[in-house]
Amino acid sequence: MTTPNDLDSLRRDGLREVATIGAGHAATALSQLTDRRIMISVPNVRRVVYGELPALLNSFGDHVAIVSMRMLGDLTGRALLAFSEDDAGRLCDMILRRPLGPPRVLGELEQSGLKEVGNIVCSAYLTALSNFMQMMLLPSVPSLTMGRTTQAIASTVDPNETDHDLVFCVDTAFRAEGREDPLTGAFLLMPDSVSVRAILEAIRLD
Repeated sequence: MTTPNDLDSLRRDGLREVATIGAGHAATALSQLTDRRIMISVPNVRRVVYGELPALLNSFGDHVAIVSMRMLGDLTGRALLAFSEDDAGRLCDMILRRPLGPPRVLGELEQSGLKEVGNIVCSAYLTALSNFMQMMLLPSVPSLTMGRTTQAIASTVDPNETDHDLVFCVDTAFRAEGREDPLTGAFLLMPDSVSVRAILEAIRLD
């Protein structure tokens, strides 16, 4: 007999499998973009309620960078890729093939690079989920928000979007070949309530 805890574990395993496939596709695309090997790992996948989002992102520090995209198609909602501002700067150094330096102001070039990374990573995760569920998922054009964590969340997520009752968080670690320390961020999938039910129903024990 399958217990609720067993089912929850199976769902996490299913979500992690989908996330790992997406991370592999994103790593390949970033490696081709930068002409250097970029590896992306998925240390953890978890589900949190929307109210826990500020505490989750506060773990990155007082200032964050958030790339946001709307999810359209058979499932709807929002997808975010979040980093601390410091790690966002180092990620820019990585993709622009510069030596990893101290924190710097993120100018137009860096911001454009971050949006491109967000577009690649979010699209790869959504494509993996789309293929798994055999549904059409389309990402919108990415936008970038930087600043204090609470303000960045408020600016990114429309307060009228109150049906994001469940958030899927994919911890995401980036590592460039020859670098030991990974840069850590989080991919956040925020489906609306109808889409949440569809995802949980698809990732279950038959």
